[in-house]
Amino acid sequence: MKALVFTKYGSPEVLQLREIAKPIPMENEVLVKIHATAVNDYDWSMIRGKPYLYRLLFGLLKPKHQIPGMEMSGTIEAVGTNAKLFKVGDAVYGDISAYGFGSFAEYMSINEKALTLKPDKMSFEEATAMPHAATLALQGLVDSGDIQKGQKILINGAGGGMGTFGLQIAKLYNAEVTGVDTGDKLKMMKEIGFDHIIDYKQEDFTKNGQNYDLILDAKTTRSTFDYLRALNPSGKYVTVGGYLNRLFPMLLLKPCISVFSKKRIHILALKPNKDLDYISELFVAGKLRPVIDGPFNLSEAAKAIQYFGEGRHRGKVVIVNNTLL
Repeated sequence: MKALVFTKYGSPEVLQLREIAKPIPMENEVLVKIHATAVNDYDWSMIRGKPYLYRLLFGLLKPKHQIPGMEMSGTIEAVGTNAKLFKVGDAVYGDISAYGFGSFAEYMSINEKALTLKPDKMSFEEATAMPHAATLALQGLVDSGDIQKGQKILINGAGGGMGTFGLQIAKLYNAEVTGVDTGDKLKMMKEIGFDHIIDYKQEDFTKNGQNYDLILDAKTTRSTFDYLRALNPSGKYVTVGGYLNRLFPMLLLKPCISVFSKKRIHILALKPNKDLDYISELFVAGKLRPVIDGPFNLSEAAKAIQYFGEGRHRGKVVIVNNTLL
């Protein structure tokens, strides 16, 4: 089978499309014929080995996961002896990061618990764009943010996957939603229904005098005190990722903030695939749709990852297995 492989850290150009052995599922695994995958921050970081702290996870001197990719959709081709959740021919999708990486390939074996059934109405391209970003948005707004009807909400990094799903989930609560991003994403954000749009290259939302009940942040580029300034007196700030030099101080300051203020800071620890069945229900009901950039072919994946890393993408960057087209 073909797979996108890298054996050293560097720019996405280190990726090579190679012929490797087709995997055999272990006892609790299923063999999936991959139809589509998506690009995530983990892929961008894993390939470059940056930030360097991530090498504790990915390998100090060279990558221990040589095939990137943590979201996928496809069909079950074989099942392990103890795998009971699916049968051959089932269409599945999921965020596989709790059990490994490797979806930039024609096939992969993965623990069956990493996957759920794909609704018939959901295409493989739509399915692979859903699990990671949609669950980030749902857990950030609902679980950590405790979103309430009619709140004033800001989403930073609104033009990416998490932000576009976040808007749709917030609108289920009749929220007034402001999106922050830049470039070509701004037009798309207006088209999908953000109430207010801020170009961060032109305006700093932490200094414009506006305050929010809930801020959902995919970037975390500013200080904790900047974000606190943009919150209402009982507001909540939830980050789902960003710069480590901003996240660590936030983690240390969090207990002090809760003592001296009603404002709250949350750093989301994602639970992969939690409530994915609910996300499927929202999709089938027409209440949640991915914004797809692409799709790119597997042979174009290195270019797609670079494009993602430069922040030029809109919504989710999707890669299809072109050998199946």
